[in-house]
Amino acid sequence: MTTTSNQSAQGYVEDPRNEDVLVYVNGEFVRRDQARVSIFDSGFVLGDGVWEGLRLVNGKLISLEAHLDRLFEGAGSIALDIQLGRDGIRTALLETLKRNNMQDGAHVRLMVTRGTKKTPNQDPRFVIGDATVVIVAEYKTPKPEARERGLSLFTSTFRTSAPDVFDLRLNSHSRLNLIQALIQAINAGADEALMLDPRGFVASCNSTNFFILRGGELWTSTPGWSFRGITQGSVLKAWQADGRPGRECDFTLGQVYAADEAFVTGTLGGVTPVTRIDGRVIGDGRPGPLTREAYRLYLAAVT
Repeated sequence: MTTTSNQSAQGYVEDPRNEDVLVYVNGEFVRRDQARVSIFDSGFVLGDGVWEGLRLVNGKLISLEAHLDRLFEGAGSIALDIQLGRDGIRTALLETLKRNNMQDGAHVRLMVTRGTKKTPNQDPRFVIGDATVVIVAEYKTPKPEARERGLSLFTSTFRTSAPDVFDLRLNSHSRLNLIQALIQAINAGADEALMLDPRGFVASCNSTNFFILRGGELWTSTPGWSFRGITQGSVLKAWQADGRPGRECDFTLGQVYAADEAFVTGTLGGVTPVTRIDGRVIGDGRPGPLTREAYRLYLAAVT
């Protein structure tokens, strides 16, 4: 695989403190090198589970209740019973942070699978016991180069899917089509894949949501063909609350190439500028002032 790019929308600064973090595994806290789940676990066997990524800033998990809403809605839609319940999951998250003495600059990955199976097959009736719950909290600061220089995107041939095929609004452990798109982008020398929906309109990136700015107006994709980003929603809401024009709409790749600015949103990076797409320079090729303003408004709204 070619690795001509040294950035990633998921990249972060290495932190030696992560070597000693304690991981929550089904009610127990263990060192990261000792954290284990069964090879018969539904997540390992089939990718049968849901997850959330959360960011800790100044002692606060950003948009915690919105993340819990999405987690339990997704679990309910696939008939996955999270026996801990909402309060139990919230308590486990907070206890994980407490055990690791984390107050700021951490990213949390909450993973819930259907549980251990009697045998590796698709049938959920072969699950024995409760759901598997794992929480990994790590110190993660996005690489400053990504925000200073902006990301490069490549438009993948892999399309996003409709809800009747694979509902991307479920934060499912199954992400293979998104990984395939990212591999294409990496081999093309880009940092992240831009993905179109089956109609040919811009949907999202493989791990982030996508925005463009045209004439001072902020556009992001409609939610029918892409995953429902909590950061995406917060950025758009903060922009509109400041009296600025912004909307969810269908737009084409041609309109993207002609945009004044572009950026992606996600839990880890917040708002990250995009300066090149398919080898084309966006705007003047540098992170733009409205992208910085969108980030400022977002931080003010959620922290």
